[in-house]
Amino acid sequence: MPYSEPTDLAVIACPGGATFADEVITHLRHIYKHRFTLKNDVIAKRYNVDKNKLIQDINLSNDMQTSELCIHGNTDKYRPPLFKVNTRFTWFANGEFKAELLDCVRGKDVFIFQDVENHEPIAMNDGKNMVVHSVNDHVMTLLVTIDAVRQAGSRQITLVVPAFPYARQHKKKSREGLTASLLSHVYEMMGVNRVITLDIHSREIVNAFNTTHLENLHASYQIIRELAKLINLSGPNKDDLVVVSPDSGAIDRNKFYASGLKVPLAMIYKERDYSVVTQDAKNTNIKSIKLLGDVKGKVAFLADDMLGTGGTLLKAMGFLKELGATKVIAAISLPFFTGNAIELFDQAYKDGLFYRVIGTNAVYHSDLKEKEWFVSTNVTGLFANVMTRLHHDQSLSDLLDNRTIIDKLIKKD
Repeated sequence: MPYSEPTDLAVIACPGGATFADEVITHLRHIYKHRFTLKNDVIAKRYNVDKNKLIQDINLSNDMQTSELCIHGNTDKYRPPLFKVNTRFTWFANGEFKAELLDCVRGKDVFIFQDVENHEPIAMNDGKNMVVHSVNDHVMTLLVTIDAVRQAGSRQITLVVPAFPYARQHKKKSREGLTASLLSHVYEMMGVNRVITLDIHSREIVNAFNTTHLENLHASYQIIRELAKLINLSGPNKDDLVVVSPDSGAIDRNKFYASGLKVPLAMIYKERDYSVVTQDAKNTNIKSIKLLGDVKGKVAFLADDMLGTGGTLLKAMGFLKELGATKVIAAISLPFFTGNAIELFDQAYKDGLFYRVIGTNAVYHSDLKEKEWFVSTNVTGLFANVMTRLHHDQSLSDLLDNRTIIDKLIKKD
């Protein structure tokens, strides 16, 4: 299909992922309008033709190539694609779900959005019922949607799941299941061609796929962009910053930030009592913590992939303040804030244990938007760019490895 008129790119938003999908669609419309205008300007200049006449010629070419009779809209103006597929989701009283596609997706490249960590009340049954879904509910909704899309004759199926479900169940220690791998096999068995996710908890999950491609995006540029607004990252008056890994598992992620920001790297070591099961942010199995490095008189920056109850991060931030850190700033790619985590962070902020928490909008949390201590960074533009490049078989290298644009951002700041 034409590069400037993607009539075969379709977006389906499961109930949990509707907000995120709508924002991505807004970016998609801007991207394709920009590409259409750019193509029109370049070709008009190259062949010395009138721009208005060229718009009609491009639209004529698109009309000739589309599988439909013609593309709706004016022939002398840019015609924005619709992208979104109308879908009816039904929730039954016994907990079952049904997905019904109201538009044709035959032969289309379909992207299915789902936010499995969205625990807000969601409108179901055409708005007649407001239901709070669990992770399992969201996963089941995703599966029935995949099946509906597959049976409707789509050409390709891509899952857009910023929070990969069951990502923490990725390694086997005893008689337990590998649920992350199980879901990967289910997606593959159902004909899913690609999965787009954000800062997946373990790279081992990638190995669970045989034929399905997994694109693991990173929010490092978006996070550093917000960090640059909170502190001075360059120049003669820049803040004395140290990156602190909250545990050994996050060392690679924080090493990336330290090398990109060109600052020291420290690490927190936690001694745990594994006979105790973590219940919430206050009742954890952490017995003592130590710091390998120095934060006295410095701004401490910690980065992690996800935040559940937040107990580990709260202890780490309080520990760094005790050691003399002037400010403690945390960055979380997937801010779940489960249980009473928000209330505990409210109290910790009042007690001065931290300055800000930077989190992406990949997980929908209406309560977080109102918090002074929470800074939301938008990653929908990143997802939109990745989708267009995948749809047109273009390289993702500069989007997956963003060290160059991070370096430019720091120098600009």
